[in-house]
Amino acid sequence: MPDRMAQALVLEAPRTLVARELALPEIGHDDGLLRVEACGLCGTDHELFTGVIAPGFRFVPGHEAVGTIAAIGEGAAKRWGVRKGDRVAVEVFLSCRACPACQRGEYRRCDRHGLADMYGMISVERSPGLWGGYATYQYLHADSMVLPVPPGLPPELAVAFNPLGAGIRWGVTVPGTRAGDVVAVLGCGIRGLSTAAAAKEAGASFVVVTGAGEHDHPRLEQARRFGADLVVDVLAEDPVARLRRETSGAGADVVVDVTAKAPTGFVQGLDLVRAGGT
Repeated sequence: MPDRMAQALVLEAPRTLVARELALPEIGHDDGLLRVEACGLCGTDHELFTGVIAPGFRFVPGHEAVGTIAAIGEGAAKRWGVRKGDRVAVEVFLSCRACPACQRGEYRRCDRHGLADMYGMISVERSPGLWGGYATYQYLHADSMVLPVPPGLPPELAVAFNPLGAGIRWGVTVPGTRAGDVVAVLGCGIRGLSTAAAAKEAGASFVVVTGAGEHDHPRLEQARRFGADLVVDVLAEDPVARLRRETSGAGADVVVDVTAKAPTGFVQGLDLVRAGGT
């Protein structure tokens, strides 16, 4: 590993990203180092940049990183099932793998880490500083979770692992979506599209996706390609009345709300779901 320094963007204050050089850490038995290929831009990153979310310290943003293992300790290699040179995606949360929450797969509630140790939102003053994907290298803590990435998958597609995984989890795993279900997805951003695709793949018989206004029309057209049987601009028509017409009044078995700061969507979700639905 010839590099000794990493190039990083540090968010020092709202709307103030500063390019800095940070020293690469020495890697021990239980940790590792990622050479970053690409990092996704999340809505949370935008809120951090604009100051809507203000953690009160300087940090390297970015929690959707894909890259190759540049250095790794023997213990970490065994724990993660990877070795130097492997291509991986890095989960945003850290997991002790032992507490009740981690045993249930609820890593964000880890007793040891919780939400305080999310990648892309840890102080740059905490050694080694490289806690985010907006850098040439990202430090991998011993409790990291990494996922294999196929060698031929372009990095600009591979970084979609985070929203795609959210769509699968929210659209299928958590609600227990089954073959024949009617699913309503409120919101047509990348997570909404991923949710629609996951629900259809799980066997949903009918999927409706909503948007709000002309700026969402291109996304609603994309939603049809991702499995939507019906798309509705909620500013132009009532999604509840439209869905009930399409489903003979039954409503949705599953409603997934992935709108951004839209309390109206939550209320529509309650009206869209059938009695006993999720």
